[in-house]
Amino acid sequence: MIRGTAALAALALVTVGCGAGSAVSDFGTVFTGAKGQTTRVELGTGQRFSLAVPDNASVGDSWALVAVPDPKVASYISEEHESDGGGPGSGGTTYFVFNAKRPGTAEIRLHNCWRCGTGRTPSGADSVRESGEAIFRVTVKKRG
Repeated sequence: MIRGTAALAALALVTVGCGAGSAVSDFGTVFTGAKGQTTRVELGTGQRFSLAVPDNASVGDSWALVAVPDPKVASYISEEHESDGGGPGSGGTTYFVFNAKRPGTAEIRLHNCWRCGTGRTPSGADSVRESGEAIFRVTVKKRG
């Protein structure tokens, strides 16, 4: 029975590693956006890409994918965070990683709910004013 338990534990570790939030080492082509900005993204089919936004959780940033785009155009892989390495309180970047699938277009919205806590709803006037979206207009073209 111990052998079966070990196999199940190993399977669980592999399964957990493949889901959202797993550490991916290939961000692909990185497109940087910001709150209040629209960024155009053009790719060929099969390309991996990331949508990057500046992030500093210590001051209240909390980025999230508003909705998963049409999976026929772009499939969502994971959300990753990288620190600028400046120690506690330093900022960083959040990456939303995707694969370009088939030719088409998709609009991907990332929302920064500033100092919203777990409710994802701005708690006051400052939070409403500092919250906002970064919009990415993605066009996937047939590689040829």
